Amino acid sequence: MSLNSRKKRATDAALAAGVDALLVTNLPDVRWLCGFTGSSAALVLPRPSSEPSRKTPHAVLFTDGRYIAQANAEAVGTQVVIATKPPLTEACEWIAAAGIKRCGFDKTQTTVATLANMRKVVPAKQRHSLFVALDPLVAHLRQIKDADEIAKLRAAAKLGCKLFDHILTYIQSGMTEMAVAAELEHAARLAGAEGMSFETIIASGERSSRPHGHATTAKLPRRGFVTMDFGVILDGYCSDMTRTIHIGRASAEERTAYDAVLEAQEAGVAAVRAGVVTGDVDEACRSVLRSAGLAQWFTHSTGHSLGLEIHEEPRLALKRTEKLKAGMIVTIEPGIYMPGKFGMRIEDTVLVTRTGCEILTPSPKAWIEL
Repeated sequence: MSLNSRKKRATDAALAAGVDALLVTNLPDVRWLCGFTGSSAALVLPRPSSEPSRKTPHAVLFTDGRYIAQANAEAVGTQVVIATKPPLTEACEWIAAAGIKRCGFDKTQTTVATLANMRKVVPAKQRHSLFVALDPLVAHLRQIKDADEIAKLRAAAKLGCKLFDHILTYIQSGMTEMAVAAELEHAARLAGAEGMSFETIIASGERSSRPHGHATTAKLPRRGFVTMDFGVILDGYCSDMTRTIHIGRASAEERTAYDAVLEAQEAGVAAVRAGVVTGDVDEACRSVLRSAGLAQWFTHSTGHSLGLEIHEEPRLALKRTEKLKAGMIVTIEPGIYMPGKFGMRIEDTVLVTRTGCEILTPSPKAWIEL
């Protein structure tokens, strides 16, 4: 889908919501709509003019002087304004001067203080009618990925899998969790990643019972689990995967617990297809762990969507009622965490299809014992 097509879809959604224009300030939304990747931006999508003599731009991007060359190179099909004031201030002034009566904004991305400042810069007669709070229209459009986005997400996931293969040749008992994280991140950069999707999680031994056990100076045990949750950013898009391995010989309890989590994860993957309620995917994982007597240790949701951001909607969680749609990309990541003992998580990123899903992170999930 072209950037102009995305802008048209967003403008149409805004018109359907009863506004004449849309003000976009969330940077991932700005990037999705016009391609601009800078750190300072406000994008206005006005209603196309019905008067032939009055030509209204399809989109106007306001940014600051640091991004003169970048904005003109990246912002496809967009008028670029280099602001001398804060970009949002100039965007609001432009909206008021353009004769726009009602301009929607994303109520989940705009604070009370920001809205007050937006109103201050427009004429008094417009302050209480011009800006209209809306549900996140652009984020909703971003839920279903187009072919270009799917290709980028598939490439990012493939790189993540290569990094996992590499780290298996590196891990040894006695090295620190930070050393493992550093090796992952160094290899990612060398392979072309722009960065990591989030702070790399390496949690070993007793610390594997911490769902978000970020890497520390703790040493990998002679015997115990190592959970690795990591992702890369490639061409702007995020990957996310988790694998848990065991160093040394495992106890029967550890092996039984791992088998249950793997069964739960595979049940969740099997439940994914277009039309399925997200909460039902969560329940597919949770029911397996319930049968194994381990559900009390599954303390988070089953998954989330991802794309330009590592956490996007919809979430796959208990009692959530959204339905999956073909083209969504989501994670399936059940785990159990037993404080003072051990924990583990297994996570795949999958592409939702009409009849099921495609696993984008096909790295081995079967028991790995080093």
